[in-house]
Amino acid sequence: MFGLKARRRRRLLATPLPPAWEAVLRDEVPLYGRLPAADQAELRGLAQVFLAEKRFEGCGGLALDDRMRVVIAGQACLLLLHRDGGFFPRLQSVLVYPEAFVTNEELEEVDGIVGEDDGERLGESWGQGALVLSWQDVALDLKAPDDGFNVVLHEFAHQIDEDLGLSDGTAPFSGEEGARWAEVWEGEYAKHAADVRRGKRTFVDEYGADDPGEFFAVATEHFFEEPRPLRARHPRLYEQLRLFYRQDPAAWGGAGKG
Repeated sequence: MFGLKARRRRRLLATPLPPAWEAVLRDEVPLYGRLPAADQAELRGLAQVFLAEKRFEGCGGLALDDRMRVVIAGQACLLLLHRDGGFFPRLQSVLVYPEAFVTNEELEEVDGIVGEDDGERLGESWGQGALVLSWQDVALDLKAPDDGFNVVLHEFAHQIDEDLGLSDGTAPFSGEEGARWAEVWEGEYAKHAADVRRGKRTFVDEYGADDPGEFFAVATEHFFEEPRPLRARHPRLYEQLRLFYRQDPAAWGGAGKG
């Protein structure tokens, strides 16, 4: 079975993306346009596999079409370039709502009292093989590719974190590189959380102070959308993300502001 899956993936990776789908990436996904030509070609192959293997479902009355699927797949696969980490192996379904959706989530407070959080969500990554997105916010992110906010990158970064256990202290590298990763991430997260608690203005979005998993997801958004400012303000954090993702967005043409 594994051999058949691997052969199918190799075939898909080598199959040209349908011209209409390639046009969606070129015309509607700004981050794709910043990639070097070789990386664009690799991403098109990754998107072929992603679209073939993951099930998409429109929810809340949304009529999901190929354009939407390609927009989401193209951004998600940006996180897979040059990495041999699989195609988000836990993920089976991508659920897309027309706009922000409400979840009923039980939260345990410090005193042990359990309450419900009925807040709106732009996206969620679930451990049961599903990821949820608000199409309205996906579309807004396409219009502002330099603001450090990207719900697709954020939620798929959570998928990577869940696969590797990064927020649980598992370094993606071994030996000295792993020790360096732990040192940088623990230090950067602790300082960020402390700055947010003190009300100090931070470059990394304050939502990253919630927990290490959110810090990784938020840092990923900044890395791809605001690479040069992130590198200037948090050079050690940028370098660890550069090594992890095996990409250097600050060197891309038209990369980010700053």
